[in-house]
Amino acid sequence: MDRPNLRNMTLEELEAFLAGMGKEGYRARQIMRWMHAFGVTDFTAMTTLAKDFRAEIGARARLDLPELVETQVSRDGTKKALFRLSDGERIESVLIPGRNHWTLCVSTQAGCRMGCRFCLTGKLGFRRQLTPAEIAGQLTVLKLRTPEGPDIKNLVMMGMGEPLANYDNTLKAIRILTSDYGHGFSSRKVTVSTCGLAPGIEQLGRDVCVNLAISLNAPDDERRSRLMPVNRKYPLSALLQACRDYPMPGRRMLTFEYILLDGVNDAPADAEALCRLLKGLRCKLNLIAFNEFPGAPFRTPTPERISAFQGVLLRNHYTAILRASKGSDILAACGQLSGRTVQQEVSP
Repeated sequence: MDRPNLRNMTLEELEAFLAGMGKEGYRARQIMRWMHAFGVTDFTAMTTLAKDFRAEIGARARLDLPELVETQVSRDGTKKALFRLSDGERIESVLIPGRNHWTLCVSTQAGCRMGCRFCLTGKLGFRRQLTPAEIAGQLTVLKLRTPEGPDIKNLVMMGMGEPLANYDNTLKAIRILTSDYGHGFSSRKVTVSTCGLAPGIEQLGRDVCVNLAISLNAPDDERRSRLMPVNRKYPLSALLQACRDYPMPGRRMLTFEYILLDGVNDAPADAEALCRLLKGLRCKLNLIAFNEFPGAPFRTPTPERISAFQGVLLRNHYTAILRASKGSDILAACGQLSGRTVQQEVSP
């Protein structure tokens, strides 16, 4: 029988696993700290455990982490990390520099089946779900094995894949990441991004309290369905109702991501329609100029068109931030991740 990877377990699951071995519950807390705070991959390194216990658990379980294969550095300081998984699949994470901290963008699937037309990851198709260990493990590896690691303060699930289409594993990863015995992240520093799986949004709001970002990209169903096939199943009415019902305590706000595509969704009239669509929602908008990639079917709008679009939102009293596209020269910006190097992307 295959030995379970303990990194896939929450504290409660690890306690139950150890109870089956006749061990005390507090040992689970010790092992969680060794796995996540110290990133050990060998039970022999867990020196607070008795030597016989280390040998016994090593025969019954494993501590696999994603393998960091390559790191590429953008002109703007953004870093893209390429990981190899145990079955040879490859995924990417992105380290995004801030003023005094770093934000880590993690992947939740190898590939993606959502098929958004502006996204390079979607062109790969879906390959498989990532396990909780593979999702949380991206942080474990980069936190402990890169100079930027100790300064990672924000975590966004906006990499490869749709987090809510891998719901159970994403939820378990969040619980590991926010556990005092895991990575100890505050839920206020964790954001889940979705293309609009309305039932998943509703379930997430019942299960955990994290920030929510919605990839919107059009003010009407006709265009959104052309850009994002998910809209045919969960149209704007269902999506926005799920957003209205999503619990955002205190002063937190929903975030709507809006990728500006030249001549498609970037006219001032589109911004006016967007204002009407989002009326009454406590939200902010992140405007993202389309990040072109080889073979992309769209183009980036001119700065003048972007400014005009943003101006409409601001005049209607929306918080509308033009998000800088970091890492585009190494295909690390929004919608550019593929699990391959830049050289592989541009080769014939």
